[in-house]
Amino acid sequence: MSTAMARHILLKSKDEAEKVKQLLANGEDFAKLAKRYSSCNSAKKGGDLGEVRPGQMVKPIDNVIFKKPTNKLHGPVKSQFGYHLVEVYFCD
Repeated sequence: MSTAMARHILLKSKDEAEKVKQLLANGEDFAKLAKRYSSCNSAKKGGDLGEVRPGQMVKPIDNVIFKKPTNKLHGPVKSQFGYHLVEVYFCD
């Protein structure tokens, strides 16, 4: 079974997610932005979700983590919780 290491920022609206994505594109620190903007409990850890296994996250996020390229920012990705910016930094 494969595992991945990922981090994310959860935002309430697509517009807010796009704004934060632009801040990231301009070189701002992911962890600092996660702590400032994310509404997920993982915000305290800079958005780090730790080790993730297939099926552990909601389907749209699971698809990003296990089917998209690593070390690249993905999103905004919509789920029932809001809009996510997701980065996978390790996948085996």
